[in-house]
Amino acid sequence: MAAEKLTIASRDILLVVDIQNDFCSGGSLAVPHGEEVVPLINRLARQFEHVVLTQDWHPSDHLSFASSHPGMKPYETIEVSYGSQVLWPEHCVQGTLGAEFRRDLNIPHAELILRKGYHRNIDSYSAFYENDRTTPTGLGGYLRERGFQRIFMAGLAFDFCVRYSAEDAKREGFDVTIVEDACRGIDVDGSVADTRQTICRLGIQRILAQDVTAQPC
Repeated sequence: MAAEKLTIASRDILLVVDIQNDFCSGGSLAVPHGEEVVPLINRLARQFEHVVLTQDWHPSDHLSFASSHPGMKPYETIEVSYGSQVLWPEHCVQGTLGAEFRRDLNIPHAELILRKGYHRNIDSYSAFYENDRTTPTGLGGYLRERGFQRIFMAGLAFDFCVRYSAEDAKREGFDVTIVEDACRGIDVDGSVADTRQTICRLGIQRILAQDVTAQPC
């Protein structure tokens, strides 16, 4: 993990991934200690002029739900048209309390809320592409059109939606830094360790929130 401090520039943006009720304690797909990142992300976001929030937003019969496949259980895996798919408990269903952002998430200056996972037959971990890796969300074009070059990422879960978003952002040509203490992981079959190895191989930087500093006025 990087030890040097990174100073936020005017063309940097913070991407806050899926800080929603269902991914926190008491939610249907709770990331262990997920809610602990909220105060840190709030403080981090105040240093950024530009922030984007993502929001998982599934129909009630989404392909990724174990309940959509009779006889299957959460965390089992099936093969679909785009490869392997982990089956999840129902979560972040459109219009439900579980899909709402945490009430203590306080980033009023966020400029965009990007909803993902609303296509019934494709899961969506990444903020940039659906899991078929060909269907874009439009975020890459939005960021390029606005001239952003470096993306800082934080949120839930480190080993799924943050990881896939970081990988795709890197492939799209952005400079990517993950603020790791502002993330929490699910850790399915060693997925946290695998995530660290993969992002290191791709040249994606990991840093602590205390080492991100605002540009002096």
